[in-house]
Amino acid sequence: MLFSSTVFLYLFLPSVLLIYFVILRKKRGLQNGFLVFASLFFYAWGEPVFVLVMILTVLLTWAFGMGIERQKDDPKLKKFFLIFSVVCLLSVLFICKYLGFACSLLKKIIPSLSVPGIPLPIGISFFTFQAISYIIDVYRGKAQAQKNLLYVGLYISFFPQLIAGPIVRYQTVAEEIKNRKENMDDFSDGFARFVIGLSKKVLLSNKLALIADQAFAMLQNGDELSVTFSWLGGIAFTMQIFFDFSGYSDMAIGLGRMFGFHFGENFNYPYIAGSVSDFWRRWHISLGQFFRDYVYFPLGGSRGGTLKTIMNLFIVWFLTGLWHGANLTFIMWGLMYFVLITAEKLSGIEKKKSVIIKIAGHIYTVLFAVFGMVLFNSDTIQNAVKYWGMMTGAFGNSFTDGMFSGYFTQNLLWLAVSAVLCTPVFRYIGKKTEKSEIAGWIRVAGMMALFVLCAANIVSDSYNPFIYFNF
Repeated sequence: MLFSSTVFLYLFLPSVLLIYFVILRKKRGLQNGFLVFASLFFYAWGEPVFVLVMILTVLLTWAFGMGIERQKDDPKLKKFFLIFSVVCLLSVLFICKYLGFACSLLKKIIPSLSVPGIPLPIGISFFTFQAISYIIDVYRGKAQAQKNLLYVGLYISFFPQLIAGPIVRYQTVAEEIKNRKENMDDFSDGFARFVIGLSKKVLLSNKLALIADQAFAMLQNGDELSVTFSWLGGIAFTMQIFFDFSGYSDMAIGLGRMFGFHFGENFNYPYIAGSVSDFWRRWHISLGQFFRDYVYFPLGGSRGGTLKTIMNLFIVWFLTGLWHGANLTFIMWGLMYFVLITAEKLSGIEKKKSVIIKIAGHIYTVLFAVFGMVLFNSDTIQNAVKYWGMMTGAFGNSFTDGMFSGYFTQNLLWLAVSAVLCTPVFRYIGKKTEKSEIAGWIRVAGMMALFVLCAANIVSDSYNPFIYFNF
């Protein structure tokens, strides 16, 4: 069930809010139990079979956490429990997401090997990593093992962040699971944040998708793209995925706040970054923090010398690419960022204060973001290379054509608005006017207008893709 769907907006969310805030008001235990039930129903709506995988993950996470806690006086047994727990959780992820990919690679060596066709459970990478973070934090003593299975279930399955993050640390919400304080300020701020995210998804990402899908479909069909249209398609997808994913994160953060939960930020205007390293401090922040705290630092980070640092970075970025999908294109996408970030670290370019270097850093960061997203959106490396060739005119394709002028002029408004919203212009205006009563009323009216416009678009337009839905 997508947040940007009629079922969610008109049936699921109103029903959950009514039962939670009216029928179960001031009954925290029943409220938590109801949220778990609602979250499992939310997941089962699109995954009636794989909700069992979700339930299995909850049970394993609860049992492993308790097992590690009980072995606190035996370091060796405690470590064994940790390793066994992580292996079990990753095994479930591997079977569901990577087994078919691994078999397809082995089939090139063993032709008789059959490739299993296992459907991918929605959001399994997100809730598995969330479960692993809980297990490791219990082992490290940063979180206390939760004895109440219901609380673990709510932490893992809570519907706002269930299928697309952000990846939430247990200690972030541990106290709020039991003792959160819902209030009107949080509810109104959460609703506004939800509307902003919904607007990004419905009014911007879905419109940009029409351009990107056309460009990549033409390449897939063997048609020639002009240089300008291939760039338009690449830029459109680069902005589409940002508004798609950051919009979903905004909706998740907003929904969580409406129920009294405070999730961390997941995006911070990545396209204004001055370097690739800065870009990844701003893009999918919760995933970056996960790999930093649970992979990079435990491996030694940058403390073991240059070669050790390079190896650690390679492992992190290989895993980052693989996390996004079981395809060589995702692995190569991750390794592209490994090369770029390693080069930045070794050159120390981020420490340079020259204005020219900063401008150049921003330009090459955005360019590599576009080229990288072409690879991200391609089903094969060959198609990505072919698309890059179209962008550079390497295949003798025309510089421009009617396809470019038609799509560009028809979508100029959406492209311009999208470009502006990739910057913190409105956040700056909001901070400058936050004490103005008139500006406050304008914001309220604006949010209501955006919500009505989004709702109208959802009802009238069936085209509603979500890129991260199956990650």
